[in-house]
Amino acid sequence: MTGETTGGTTGGASQAPGPAAPVRILLCDDHVVVRAGLLALLGSEPDIEVVGEAGSGEEAVVLAARLSPDVVLMDLQLGEGIDGVEATRRIAADGTVHVLVLTTYDTDADITRAIEAGATGYLLKAERPEELFAAIRSAAQGRTTLSAPVASRVMARMRSPRPSLTDRERDILAQLSQGLGNRDIARALFISEATVKTHLGRIYDKLGVDTRAGAVSVAKEQRLLP
Repeated sequence: MTGETTGGTTGGASQAPGPAAPVRILLCDDHVVVRAGLLALLGSEPDIEVVGEAGSGEEAVVLAARLSPDVVLMDLQLGEGIDGVEATRRIAADGTVHVLVLTTYDTDADITRAIEAGATGYLLKAERPEELFAAIRSAAQGRTTLSAPVASRVMARMRSPRPSLTDRERDILAQLSQGLGNRDIARALFISEATVKTHLGRIYDKLGVDTRAGAVSVAKEQRLLP
């Protein structure tokens, strides 16, 4: 007997592929209203599924390990606990989950820290929904996506590189910008005053200045401070 149907195929013809599995998303934002808005927005896309919500960096790390989403939408400022950069670093460490930063912060310092932590993309919350959807789909495939303003900053920095400061130098610079003296900086960072002076000398050299005020001014101008 010819023409027998088996498993939905006829005469050995291959079965048409079904729809692709939706991109599984974990939301991380410490504002409940923001998460609710994103949940409603992403719910309009049939190929995107929100599988979890986190209100802190620590919770995002735990849920990412438990749920294994394709993409984590990560805010940078998360209130108490670890920030979005540290959460990104921990989640991206094993290379199986992609992190797409979604934030209102676009300083060079924020962008650099997030990308160095392993973020696949960096998007601003002012983006249109269509841009967000496209970025999520790209991130799920491991492709880098940057908001236009962020991409412009990255290109400008590549053309005219900023001084490369260590994390400790950035910490000291941040304290310096608050008007603290060497003794107070040493106490705040649990280091000696001699260590503070050594780091200040290196900061001055890198920024091409010779005063505390000059260091803070250049740092703000070049967006080296968060």
